[in-house]
Amino acid sequence: MPATPDTALQVRLQQAGIGPTLQRLAIAEVLLRQPCHMTADQVLAAARRWLPSLSRATVYGTLQLFVRQGLLRELPIDGEATVYDSNLAPHHHLYHEDTGEVSDVPAEALQVLGLPALGEGLELAAVDVIVRVRRRGSRPAAA
Repeated sequence: MPATPDTALQVRLQQAGIGPTLQRLAIAEVLLRQPCHMTADQVLAAARRWLPSLSRATVYGTLQLFVRQGLLRELPIDGEATVYDSNLAPHHHLYHEDTGEVSDVPAEALQVLGLPALGEGLELAAVDVIVRVRRRGSRPAAA
């Protein structure tokens, strides 16, 4: 970690009801500086540059805490590792099957029509669209 942890990140964690420990600040440094999409393993590798002793269990626990407190969204993609998204604005995603990379698609770039009727007592919370792409001519991996 830098000699003095970033005050803005400390405040952001506190505003979300999260105590700003060194471990949480290292993870916040990786995820919350700018919008990104990362798996837990990618977060662990990147955050260890800030705090080499950071454990896998701490990363997984902190990611779940950040999701519960509204700092991240989880994107489960095809049973692969969960991708964590720090862009909380309404938007959709491109999933690159060849590389596993996830990128943002602005909400206004897609229009969803014909949503199903909702049952009694239900309201629409969100619509998440994941558009899967791959290089022309490449074949999906065999199951």
